[in-house]
Amino acid sequence: MIQFAKRLAFFLKPYRFRMGLGVLLGVLAGFMEPLAIGFATGIFHLIFSPADASVPQMLAKLPAFVAQRIPQSVWDWLAAAQQALVSDVKTQPAAVVLLVAIIPAVMFLRGLFTYLNNYFLQWAAVRAITDLRVKLFAHLMNLPAGFFSGTNTGELMSRIINDTAALQYICGNSMATIVKDPATLVGLVGYLLWKAPQLTAISMVVMPLCVIPVVIYGRKARRSAGKLQTQYAELSKVMSEAFTGNRIIRAYNLEPLVTEQFRAASVKVVGLHMRILRAMETPGPLMETFGAVGVALVFLYLAAQGKANRNYADFGGMFVAMFAMYRPIKQLARLQNTFLQAQASSKRVFELLALKSAISEPVAPKPLHAIGANVHFENLEFAYGEKPVLRGVNLTVKAGQLVALVGASGSGKTTLSNLLLRFYDPQQGTVRIGGTDIREFATHDLRNQIAVVTQDTVLFNDTIRRNIELGRPGASEVDIIAAAKHAHAHEFIMEKAEGYNTVVGEKAVLLSGGQKQRLAIARAVIRNAPILILDEATSALDTESERAVQAALEELMQGRTTLCIAHRLSTIQRADMIVVLDQGRIVETGRHEELVQRGGVYQKLYDLQFNS
Repeated sequence: MIQFAKRLAFFLKPYRFRMGLGVLLGVLAGFMEPLAIGFATGIFHLIFSPADASVPQMLAKLPAFVAQRIPQSVWDWLAAAQQALVSDVKTQPAAVVLLVAIIPAVMFLRGLFTYLNNYFLQWAAVRAITDLRVKLFAHLMNLPAGFFSGTNTGELMSRIINDTAALQYICGNSMATIVKDPATLVGLVGYLLWKAPQLTAISMVVMPLCVIPVVIYGRKARRSAGKLQTQYAELSKVMSEAFTGNRIIRAYNLEPLVTEQFRAASVKVVGLHMRILRAMETPGPLMETFGAVGVALVFLYLAAQGKANRNYADFGGMFVAMFAMYRPIKQLARLQNTFLQAQASSKRVFELLALKSAISEPVAPKPLHAIGANVHFENLEFAYGEKPVLRGVNLTVKAGQLVALVGASGSGKTTLSNLLLRFYDPQQGTVRIGGTDIREFATHDLRNQIAVVTQDTVLFNDTIRRNIELGRPGASEVDIIAAAKHAHAHEFIMEKAEGYNTVVGEKAVLLSGGQKQRLAIARAVIRNAPILILDEATSALDTESERAVQAALEELMQGRTTLCIAHRLSTIQRADMIVVLDQGRIVETGRHEELVQRGGVYQKLYDLQFNS
């Protein structure tokens, strides 16, 4: 719990002034309730029985060690003020109105302080949790590609949104309870001890019993809270997969199956919610019952003593205070369960923040000059987990060359491009640009000098202009149009009703496959990077689209060092060098004609595509 509080305090620190102001106002709001009860009984005495409100009587009710420490001048001033008030009450009706008006004035102040307490605490909480979300999101964006390969998108979304929402509730709503209710409780107990210390002690005999249900149901809440957040992640996972795979779900009539999965996950959420609700709500009635038992003990004590307290104002105020005490106790007990839920949520959030990236940044990064530099892959060994992918790979891509990588699926073609982009680091060996290990460059600088066009084109749900501009944020309109023209995309863009302002839709559903690829090429053109990676950029296109895209790619490759991964051998026949990979090893290199005549692995791949 201490570690949890420290973590929250770290994110709240920038907003400590507003937090402090909210805490101060919460304390004032908490003291307003006992103050209102005290004022009500005091005003009753002043109006109806002034003798009962005399300063000597007030002095007599205070503990001796407290009364002795109050200067006599204070008592004299109080006696003079009390005498003046009694005189005014007897002679001036307006004085009665003013005295009575104190009660609603105190309650107004209580409401005002409560509002400001909630406002300032929520103000700080919303901003602190937003900072946490941004930090968590930025942290995830900097984790290596392997992390996303093994983690479900829906679960990550649940941690960023749902888990942090529980923390926001703690920092805002619950913090107000932490501040205000203890102040109210202290004020009420102080009032009761001042008025009737013996009766207060009797009424609190049952107080330890109130802790029992809090402890018992707190354990149940803690167990269910962690399961609830896990189940929310499962719910998000089902939704994410259903929305992203909507076409397959419709094509295979899987709607009932997916809906049933969602219903089953939702039912589990409901069950856990109700379990937590029972754990949070059950202690309240039990505590109220124990509180009523305490009050009943006071009545029994008075009856046994044969005393009849005819001081109705004091007697009524005391019992109002006794019953009022159990509301903050109940709220604080409920708060414990809320804390347990938030603690379970925070554990999942801070587990993500604690993950370290396997891709470390150099302490003193070297400047990268990729123009005119050769790319070297030296003695590369790489495995995904325990599965070897590359074995002793040595390859040099000369500046300005087009080098094509071919081979069966799983032979390591895409892995080579991933290592060049430093999505992963090899277990052995190095990747060099211009003779320098790429681990000595800042990853941001490295990737800034590489443009990528992949088979699975990623376009964002934004305008065509914005999707092209992402290649070089801040690019001018002239540069964007020039890039589109180089990519043979300008013509189809201008056919759209809104031209470059056309929103492509989620996953660019409003564009054809060829149009998507040409926009991806335009994005690579505007980046104007000296190194280019083409990862099966035309393998999913029809013949007509492939011609347009291939023409755009040829313009893009001019003057650039290009690594081209291809399944369609027709697209790489003019490559400067073709590298054939088989089970993670380079088995052949050469130009197209040489490899066909050699009669090796490449020739077999060629025959499969063109002679089948």
